Amino acid sequence: MSREPRGPNEKLGTVLALAGISNAGLARRVNDLGAQRGLTLRYDKTSVARWVSKGMVPQGAAPHLIAAAIAGKLGRPVPLHEIGLAESDPAPEVGLAFPRDVGQAVRSATELYRLDSAGRRGGGGIWQSLAGSFSVSAYSTPASRWLITPADSSVAREPQQAAREREAGTVPDCGLPQRVGHSDVSKLREAADDARRWDSKYGGGDWRSSMVPECLRVDAAPLLLGAYSDEVGRALFGATAELTRLAGWMAFDTGQQEAAQRYYIQALRLARAAADVPLGGYVLASMSLQATYRGYADEGVDLAQAALERNRGLATARTMSFFRLVEARAQAKAGDQPACGAALKAAEGWLERARPGDPDPSWLDFYTQERFAADAAECYRDLRMPRQVQRFTEQALSRPTEEFVRSHGLRLVVSAVAELESGNLDAACAAGVRAVEVAGRISSARTTEYVRDLLHRLEPYGNEPRVVELRERARPLLVASTA
Repeated sequence: MSREPRGPNEKLGTVLALAGISNAGLARRVNDLGAQRGLTLRYDKTSVARWVSKGMVPQGAAPHLIAAAIAGKLGRPVPLHEIGLAESDPAPEVGLAFPRDVGQAVRSATELYRLDSAGRRGGGGIWQSLAGSFSVSAYSTPASRWLITPADSSVAREPQQAAREREAGTVPDCGLPQRVGHSDVSKLREAADDARRWDSKYGGGDWRSSMVPECLRVDAAPLLLGAYSDEVGRALFGATAELTRLAGWMAFDTGQQEAAQRYYIQALRLARAAADVPLGGYVLASMSLQATYRGYADEGVDLAQAALERNRGLATARTMSFFRLVEARAQAKAGDQPACGAALKAAEGWLERARPGDPDPSWLDFYTQERFAADAAECYRDLRMPRQVQRFTEQALSRPTEEFVRSHGLRLVVSAVAELESGNLDAACAAGVRAVEVAGRISSARTTEYVRDLLHRLEPYGNEPRVVELRERARPLLVASTA
């Protein structure tokens, strides 16, 4: 459906001409983007002609999908006002800014927290409306500003400043504390530790994990808007950056790419305020993994290398190993075998240098030799080298643990793909069955997508009894993911 016509939409027509997109091409791309979000759209060239010549405005997520389709062609974000489809709702721009000023950074982050919580209470309508609005180019300014200035000079906020902002209405009145202390920060760190454990064990869609955005709104936002010394402020920004990155990671795991992008950008800005360069690198590594997953491998390489560059001489050996491993993932997706091999070798070398007692950050406690092997296996899967995949997958699965259930499920799927490419259909189906069992115990869109990819690879053997059995076992999982 479309809203009432408003006269010709000259802005949309101009941008379409600039991007070189035909009416039929735009309709096809919008339908495809909708399908990726579970939406059934049937726009055609006549629909687009009505949008342009009569100014008709499609309802729901369509305006944002139109913007995303054009953005993909132009290689830059396309705001709705540029194509004449803007509404009064400010949601499309929230969370994408990377302000230079600390005070503005606080307002940018807390605005995102309020918006997301309102969306969740309203059935997730905000992210539904932004479906398809992910643009990898939105990471350019945040990464550049972080590289140039990875720390703010001071983040202290005096009580008078907090009071003036509240009285002026520039920040919400949310029960601002008179003075934030280290005990307040400790509670946020404990919440982040708990959330990481639940996410690893049950997936980003588990109800416990979904409490992170609410924690940001209810607990973190009032503290950010309160009063604190520079020392306490640095710690506060660091703890909030961890929680914000976690919110982004969980959104990424559940397929909410547009939400994840906004949380990552705000997490990077908060890490800069914390003067925590390794944490900023970790956020950039998360951005890299998302960009690579979304098909932007070159940008994924850039983001991973940005994390590495600023952390030379600062981060621990284990942290540097992880950053090189993320770079390897992107290089593999880009099809650059020599660069991927070099990055993996460097990652392994850094990991061998790590020693017990090193001051590794708590957010890196997931990174073990088995995790290195698991990601190396995925690199070689992307490079279509099944023997290497099998070798590293055996290492990755050598010590299965209930602590990292999602990772175990992903490793099983990668193992199944390697067995299939080696011609071992029985072993591939057996690993696939185990992967489906694991996937059924967690809430993770990524894991489901891995299973879906495995079934697609098995289509040439669709009549084999083992494949039929696997497909039937996976059916409830796939149906639930589209419900």
